[in-house]
Amino acid sequence: MNEPQGEVERDDAIVGQAFVWSGGLLLVLIAIGVGVALWMRSQKPVVVEVKTELDKPKVRETRVAEVPAMPFTDITASAGITFVHESGSAGEKLLPETMGGGCAFLDYDGDGDQDILLVNSCRWTWDMRPVEAPPTMALYRNEGDCKFVEVTREVGLNVTMYGQGVAVGDYDSDGDVDLFVSAVGPNKAEGEKLNTEQGTGPNRLFRNDGGKFVDATAEAGVAGCEDDWGTSCGFLDYDNDGDLDLFVANYVKWTRAFDKAQPFTLTGGERAYGRPQDFPGTFPYLYRNDGGGKFTEVGKSAGLQIANPARKDIAMAKSLGVTFADFDSDGWIDIVVANDTVQNFLFRNKQDGTFEELAQERGVAFDQQGQARGAMGVDAARIRDGKAVAIAIGNFANEMTAFYVAYGNSMQFTDEAIATGIGPQSRIELKFGTLFVDADLDGRLDIVSANGHLENEISKVQTSQTYEQSPHFFWNCGPASKTEFCPVPQDKCGEDYLKKMVGRGAATADIDGDGDLDLLFAATGSSPRLLRNDQKLGNHWLRVEVRGATGSRSAIGAKIEVETDSGRITSEVMPTRGYLSQSESAALIGLGQSQSIKQVTVTWPGGKERVIESPPFDRVLNVAP
Repeated sequence: MNEPQGEVERDDAIVGQAFVWSGGLLLVLIAIGVGVALWMRSQKPVVVEVKTELDKPKVRETRVAEVPAMPFTDITASAGITFVHESGSAGEKLLPETMGGGCAFLDYDGDGDQDILLVNSCRWTWDMRPVEAPPTMALYRNEGDCKFVEVTREVGLNVTMYGQGVAVGDYDSDGDVDLFVSAVGPNKAEGEKLNTEQGTGPNRLFRNDGGKFVDATAEAGVAGCEDDWGTSCGFLDYDNDGDLDLFVANYVKWTRAFDKAQPFTLTGGERAYGRPQDFPGTFPYLYRNDGGGKFTEVGKSAGLQIANPARKDIAMAKSLGVTFADFDSDGWIDIVVANDTVQNFLFRNKQDGTFEELAQERGVAFDQQGQARGAMGVDAARIRDGKAVAIAIGNFANEMTAFYVAYGNSMQFTDEAIATGIGPQSRIELKFGTLFVDADLDGRLDIVSANGHLENEISKVQTSQTYEQSPHFFWNCGPASKTEFCPVPQDKCGEDYLKKMVGRGAATADIDGDGDLDLLFAATGSSPRLLRNDQKLGNHWLRVEVRGATGSRSAIGAKIEVETDSGRITSEVMPTRGYLSQSESAALIGLGQSQSIKQVTVTWPGGKERVIESPPFDRVLNVAP
C-alpha cells in the first residue's frame, strides 16, 4: 500500500534536522577532547607510591647446640696399667707392624666389675735383638676404685703370639666367659717350620675354667691355617640354636718375603710400609658350635666366601672390622664387615644356616662416588628413637667416616656422613676403632674413634698428616640442631682425651660403677690409654645385664627396648664392636631427663621375650630368661 505524500516529506525533514544536530554535537565533543588533551600536556605528572606489606619467607629455626661438659681423665698410670704394645718393628717395615692389637673389657672372674685384656704382638722369630722376656698379652683384674692389678701369668694367659683381635663369650655355657685371640700366622723365618703345639694355625681359644684359662684350640678346631692373618673376631649365635658360634675375619695373604719384595718407598728411596692393594685377599671363617667344646668351619657353605669378580679363584675380602646386628628385626643376627680398599660386606641371615651378601644393592659397599675405601673399624646401632639403624665405619686418612642409615627394617642404607656433619670433620685423620657411645647419657648415641697413621714418617710426604693423631669425639646434638653431630672441643672433653696417640683398638665399659661409660684406646708400639668419664650432667641411666637363654653367661644379640615417659630407646647386647676389640656385654642406656621408665622389654635370639614393668632408673637391672 502507498504512503501519503505529506508523510514522506515530513519524515525527510525530521531526518535532515537530526543530521544537523548530530554534526553539531560531534564538533562540540571534538573541541572538548582537544581542549582536555592540551590541558593534560601542560600539567606535570603526579607519581603515586603505594606501599604493600609483604610476608617475609619463613626459615626453619635451628639452633647451634651447646656441647655439654664431658671431661675424660687419663687414669692409665694411676690405675696400674703398665702394658706397652710390641709391634715387632725392627726397620724392615713389614705390614703387620702397622695394625696394632685389640683390647677388651670382660668380667673374667664373675665378680661383677669389668676387667681389661690387652692383646700383644711380638718380636719376629728372625729378630736376634736381646729381650728380657718374650712379650705376652696382659690381663688386668679390676680391684675397684679405678685400680687394676695384672694377673696374666696367674690365670694362664702369658702366651707369646703375634696377636691381633680378641673375642669374648661363654661358648661352652658353663657360666664364665672364654677368650679367642686371632693372630698373624707366619711368625717365622723363611723356611722355618711354625712351632706350635696347638693345631696348624696361629689363632688361640682359651677356655675359662673358674678364672683360669686353658688353651682349648686344638680340641675346638679353631686354629685356622698356618698362613692366616686373623683380625677382628666375635662370638654370635647365627643359627639360633642357643650356643655361641665364632666369626673370624682375615686380612690378606702375607709373607715376609713377598712384603720385602714390593717397592714400597717414601721420598728419597726410603722404605715405607706397604699397601693392601698389593696383597691377595682372604676368606673369613665361620665356626659353627657343635657342642662339647667342638666347632666346624662352615664359611663356604654359609655363603660367606665372596670371590673377586675378576678372578673367581681369589678372595675379595681384606677384612679388618666386624660387628653383628639384627638389621631387619627378623630375630636372626646379620653381619657387617669393614674391608680395606675393597667393598664392604653386608650379610643378611637367611634363617637356614646361610647368608646372602647385599652390600652393593643396600648401599653400604662403597662411598657416595661408588669407590671402595680403606675401612678399618665398624659399629652399628639403633638411632633416632629406634626408627633407624646406623652403621659407622672409620676409614683411611683423607676419607670421611661413613655413616650409613636405614629406616625401619628396610636394610636400605644411605651414607649421611655429610648431611649429619660427621663426614667433613672426620676426613683428615686415619680412623681405626670406631664406636657408638652415649657419653653424656642424654639418650642419643655419640661417636668416638681411635686414630693414628700407619707410616711413622708420613709427615715427610703429606704435611697434613702426622703419625700420632687425636681421637675423634662427635657429640650427637639432637634433631633441633643444624647438624646431628659436632666435634667436642678440648674445653668440653679435656686435654687428656685429645692428646695425640697412634690409636688402634677401642672399647667401652663402666669400670667404676658410676653409671657412665669409660673408654679404652689401644695403640701400636706404645701404651694404651684408659679414660675415665667424669661428666656430672645429672642425666639418668639404666644398666641392663642379660643372661643367655640357655644357661650361657653371654646373651649376645639380645635386643633391649626401654620405654620412658619421654620416648623409646633400643639397644642390643653386642660386645664385638670397633676394631679388633670387645666392649662390655652389658647395655648401659642413657635416659636423659626422663623421670620414669614405663617398661623394659628384652628379646633373646630365637624370640623368647621378657617384659619388666616400671623398674627404677640409675640402677643395674639383671634380666634372666
